[in-house]
Amino acid sequence: MNILVINGSPKGENSITLQTVNYLKLLYPDHSFEVLHAGQRIKALERDFSPAKATLEKADILLFSYPVYTFIAPYQLHRFIEMVKEKGIDLQGKFATQLSTSKHFYDITAHEYIRENCLDMGLKYIRGLSADMDDLLTKKGQKEATDFMEFLLHSVQNGLYEVSSGKTSSFVPKSVSVPETDNTEKGGDVVIVTNMEEGDTQLKAMIDRFSAVMPRKTRVVNIREYPFKGGCLGCFNCAVSGKCIYKDGFDDFLRNDLQTAQAMVIAFTVKDHSMGASFKQYDDRQFCNGHRTVTMGMPMGYLISGEYSSEFNLRTIVEARAQVGSNFLAGVATDEIDPDKEINKMAASLEYALNNSYVPPQNFYGVGGMKIFRDLIWLMQGMMRADHKFYKKHGQYDFPQKKRGTMLKMYAVGALISSPKIKAKMGNKMNEGMLMPYNKVLEKVKK
Repeated sequence: MNILVINGSPKGENSITLQTVNYLKLLYPDHSFEVLHAGQRIKALERDFSPAKATLEKADILLFSYPVYTFIAPYQLHRFIEMVKEKGIDLQGKFATQLSTSKHFYDITAHEYIRENCLDMGLKYIRGLSADMDDLLTKKGQKEATDFMEFLLHSVQNGLYEVSSGKTSSFVPKSVSVPETDNTEKGGDVVIVTNMEEGDTQLKAMIDRFSAVMPRKTRVVNIREYPFKGGCLGCFNCAVSGKCIYKDGFDDFLRNDLQTAQAMVIAFTVKDHSMGASFKQYDDRQFCNGHRTVTMGMPMGYLISGEYSSEFNLRTIVEARAQVGSNFLAGVATDEIDPDKEINKMAASLEYALNNSYVPPQNFYGVGGMKIFRDLIWLMQGMMRADHKFYKKHGQYDFPQKKRGTMLKMYAVGALISSPKIKAKMGNKMNEGMLMPYNKVLEKVKK
């Protein structure tokens, strides 16, 4: 088999993910492994995509290899996929799979993004491998890598793959009306971050309506106009100082012009099952803040043009981003049914959150994601000093082993209920005992 490894890491040969590919290459010499450094060479490919086109067309299997960056694949791979689609390269009938490394922070959404786009391109998709960054250094990880390769070859030989359903969308966006404003000066500061393309009148109308009905002053920042020097390189130059290695000033712009707002609204048109490559570049470059949830408490909203209801993975990402960041998600207004009503509701919800400092507790998306970050930063505190300092300051090192009092109580309870005689005598008293602290809270309210 001719296996084309599409290396989405901006580090090229120095990619940790690629080392698993190199391991498999050594173990399976009967198969041809060719590497296309899409991540490292994305600028060159934007100028001339023909070498990549020729390489893609002769491959039997496409193996997307990448580290997970900010819920999805890195911007550079995102852009590569975007170009493959834009150029209409025919990949029908080829096999595709993926191999990622991460600390398993939303690797599920990254893999689903690749899967959805593979199916879009007519590829025969085979489930990939999501490995920990350190897995290849262990016997278990090495076995999992070879097991994946055996599964891939078996699936190819026996026709065990997934293909697109072939269903086409009949989505037509509903029109948006923009009310007249009385030009009354508004207070406050709500920033609308968008990657709106020139001529996208639908998204512009949604932004204009929100600005008109929002009780606070709004300002629009189109990130397409920002002079980015490139996407995140994963170089960790910012780990200690928080300063990005690029000299385009984005880290200062992010902190001084965007994160100082009272609330943030993200506006985009759905593209390739995501917010588009330009937004991914913006998201990845926010790694200058490391794993620090610096906008905790800031309410957020979304203005989305497109068939958002059919994009389960994108919906997961939108909610998870808010949950991990401890941001109240005020709403997602789309143009699927009644955009005027949805935009009004989102604006009203955002205003309520601002007036009442409303920040609900995190659900599984937020709690689970932050526990992964908590453990990661604790281990890497020597390098990620800015993150470590932030986590200590905000009490995010909430390790259960610190709660020794609770642990001792559970030992005592466990000893009691392990005895059938004592358990029979206790009857319902255990449940009553568990409710005692809650009853005290209710009694205080009654007083």
